[in-house]
Amino acid sequence: MSVPQNPRDLYIDGLVNARALETQAIQLLSRQVERLENFPEMARRLQQHITESEQQRDRLDEILSNLGTSASGLKDLVTGFMGNMAALAHAPMQDELLKNTFANYAFEHFEIASYKGLLVMAEVAGDNRAPSALRQSLQEEISMAQWAEETLEPTVRRYVMLKAEGAKAI
Repeated sequence: MSVPQNPRDLYIDGLVNARALETQAIQLLSRQVERLENFPEMARRLQQHITESEQQRDRLDEILSNLGTSASGLKDLVTGFMGNMAALAHAPMQDELLKNTFANYAFEHFEIASYKGLLVMAEVAGDNRAPSALRQSLQEEISMAQWAEETLEPTVRRYVMLKAEGAKAI
């Protein structure tokens, strides 16, 4: 039999995990932006989302502070490292751009699910202050996911055309 957990503690764990996820997103996208040469519009949108992710992380810090706690530095370190390793793992591959495009699409949907879950946890835990900040972050993630979906087909087409011409496709 498992030990019962307080909804507030579960909510705080969720917030800490979401903050670590934002740290991972920042690291992952930063490594991608550094390497994009032939996709300047993608680089601009990823850079914009890095800024949004930094703001989301700040919002999560504020929520945690209001709850009398803070983020886990170790969890941030580990997830930031994982984000860097994931980005580096795609770098030597011929189809790095495609792998990053597909991974970003999936990652945005994971973040959407995380924020939706946090909104439920906030309600169950009785936190009436955080939902507006969580909804703002959720909307930013939805917007990024929509962009990822809208640009998926054109990105793949452009990638294939560049490769067919023998051009660098990143």
